Amino acid sequence: MGAATRAGLQAPRTRGAPAAASSEAGAGWRRRRHALAPYWFLLPFFLVFGVFWCWPIIDSALLSLQNTRVNPWAWNIGINWRRLLVDRAFQEALKNTLIILVIQVPVMLALATLLALALNSPLLKLRPIYRFAFFAPVVVSDVAYSVVFRLLFNGQFGAVNHGLAALGLAPVDWLHDPNAAMATIMVAVTWRWTGYNAIILLAGLQSIPRDLYEAAAIDGATPADKFFRITLPLLKPILIFCLVLSIIGTMQLFTEPWLITERGGPGGATETLGTYLYKQGFVSLNFGYAAAIAYTIAAMAAVMAALNLMLTRGRKA
Repeated sequence: MGAATRAGLQAPRTRGAPAAASSEAGAGWRRRRHALAPYWFLLPFFLVFGVFWCWPIIDSALLSLQNTRVNPWAWNIGINWRRLLVDRAFQEALKNTLIILVIQVPVMLALATLLALALNSPLLKLRPIYRFAFFAPVVVSDVAYSVVFRLLFNGQFGAVNHGLAALGLAPVDWLHDPNAAMATIMVAVTWRWTGYNAIILLAGLQSIPRDLYEAAAIDGATPADKFFRITLPLLKPILIFCLVLSIIGTMQLFTEPWLITERGGPGGATETLGTYLYKQGFVSLNFGYAAAIAYTIAAMAAVMAALNLMLTRGRKA
């Protein structure tokens, strides 16, 4: 009787154990399902990202290792990369791109800084209107404004030469003289992006505490002292950010030299890495070499941006 009683008492426990285990397993599955729910919502993005971003990058890397001038394409790991070292046209395009980078970008950032200071002045009336007006060129299509600049700098009937004639100056063949054509490209790019950078710098200026300027004024600081000792040091991270964006944009410059000076003319004087890449890929149909040029552009832009960031951090340290 004692053994039977003990067996009877233990029987319900044995029957309840699987139910408890099943309940715990169900709860665990529900927790995992809830944890995975956000990723199911993100799955469409990851699919699009992989198909239209990751795969093209991988495919272009493989393409740069192939000889695409033969049919069918054949693997030749070094043919495109060796050509970069001896290609005079590529070197000329690289030189033109670096000229724009060294001259146009500093001038543009200097103008953007001055413009941001003017837009931040409490003496300026209707500031929102001026901010929109200087930011508006970014909204204009690349093609539209390039066509307008091509008309403005036309050597025969352009408005710029008419203005020079009104001042008693000789006309300039802006689109067919090598130096003048390069200057035209720089003016166009500066016009488009100065206001954009000015708005970014303006946001940086407005984040600087006014108390610093008031304390400096009490100590007898001049406006120049305030700019070089307060504004410029605190604005340096924003300037570096604008510089990095400008470097990346200049390395990819395409629309302006292609449309304003007719495909990088005259005689390749305004040929950039972007236009040369396009010609190799979609005019000569040498996709492997175009892929090698694209990776070279990306690598150079990344190195320049990294150097700027490292120099900034080093100065802070």
